[in-house]
Amino acid sequence: MERKYALFFDIDGTLVSFETHEIPPSTILAMTQAKANGHKVFIATGRPPLIITNLGAIEHLIDGYVTTNGALCFVNNEVIACKSIPQDEARLVVEDSIEKNYGLIVIGEKDAAVLDPNGDVDLIFRQHLAVENLNLAKPVEQVLQQRILQLTPFFDKDYERELMARLPGCTSGRWHPAFTDVTALGADKGEGILTMAKHLGLDPEYTMAFGDGGNDSTMIRRAGIGVAMGNAIDELKKEADFVTTTVDEDGIRYALSHFGLI
Repeated sequence: MERKYALFFDIDGTLVSFETHEIPPSTILAMTQAKANGHKVFIATGRPPLIITNLGAIEHLIDGYVTTNGALCFVNNEVIACKSIPQDEARLVVEDSIEKNYGLIVIGEKDAAVLDPNGDVDLIFRQHLAVENLNLAKPVEQVLQQRILQLTPFFDKDYERELMARLPGCTSGRWHPAFTDVTALGADKGEGILTMAKHLGLDPEYTMAFGDGGNDSTMIRRAGIGVAMGNAIDELKKEADFVTTTVDEDGIRYALSHFGLI
């Protein structure tokens, strides 16, 4: 009997092109074929649900979501996992960002807050990544009353190492030179896909993960098959079982075809 796979796709740089901000037609067709062949389709993204607004072409194919780098996983309206950052550590980062004057996105269970003293958040998220809905942000003190799922501070790797040493209850996954995503310890994409597999009774050996950034590392390693995009960072390519072509060169279709899923 032909085994069916659970396919986990990162969004930015994997499903959605950084150049066009759209899902290539070949990717839509390949995912439609994979679904028709009995495979399951999941999203595994650093984005919180509020800003997952660029998947309209494939929404009808999606069986579940691993969001905020694994901190919030859900199927339909059922929450499978919700892991929050220790409240004191979330507040520490907010206070540090105000003191040091760097940009910060705070993702609560229901709302988001944006601190953008230098315009970095707007420049990169709205203009470079075409992110929508950040205009719906709420005051940071209001969001801090909720469970905090993710913090996205805008600073370099050197300061990231310095700050993370003060956050024992957190982990960090960087997929862009300008910022990193901070989540609770144990909340990462690798844990997210294993949690989803266990909940749905899927064999982890028959999971396949697709990604391009540093925050995809855990799922590329833990999935049955880890696929790095041709545009992925070099470190991820070294960890992957297979390196496909870029998102703009039909990378998803090429990989699914290579493994005989379409």
